[in-house]
Amino acid sequence: MESSSVISPENVLESLMNDGTIDALRLKIINQLKANDELKKTTVTMVEHSKVLNTPGAEKQTKRELFDSLRQELEVPVLEKASKSVWDLILDDNGLGKEISETVERVFCRLSGQEPPLFSASEAQEQEKEQGESSASALKKRTYNEMNEGAEKVDVVGSDDAPAASEDKDVINTKTEDLRAK
Repeated sequence: MESSSVISPENVLESLMNDGTIDALRLKIINQLKANDELKKTTVTMVEHSKVLNTPGAEKQTKRELFDSLRQELEVPVLEKASKSVWDLILDDNGLGKEISETVERVFCRLSGQEPPLFSASEAQEQEKEQGESSASALKKRTYNEMNEGAEKVDVVGSDDAPAASEDKDVINTKTEDLRAK
C-alpha cells in the first residue's frame, strides 16, 4: 500500500488474518484458558452445585440426557466466566494484551510504510520514569559555551613551550580571518 493512503482497522485485521497471527493469538488464549485453575475450579463448583445433578432421579438418566440438561443449565454462566477471563487476558498490559497491542501496531506501521517505534508505549513510559529518577542525581551537563569559557582558563600542564588554550583560540581566529580576506 502507498504511505499516503489511509490504513483502516479492516486492513490491519485482514493482514493479521492472512498471515496467521489471529490463529496464533487464538491458540495462546485457548492454552491460557486451559491453564486457568481458577476458571476450572469455578466450573467444577458450578457442576457440583447444579440443580440437574442434585435432583432426585438424576442417577437414572442417561449420560446424554444429563449432559444436555447440564448444558442448558450451565452453558451461559460458564461461558460468561470464560469470556471474562478472555477479556482479562486481552486487556492485560503485561502479558498477552501487550503482545496483541504491539503486534497490531507493528502491522499498522508496516502497512502504512512507517517505521515501528523502538519501544512500546509502556516501555517508553518506563524509560521516561527511569530517566527522570536518574537525571535528578546525574551530573549537570555543560553547554557548548560553558565548555569554551572553561577552555580559555586551561593551561597545558607539563610543557612550557606549549601555548595556552586561549592562545590556540587566537591562532584559529587569525587563520579564519585570513581565509575570509582571500
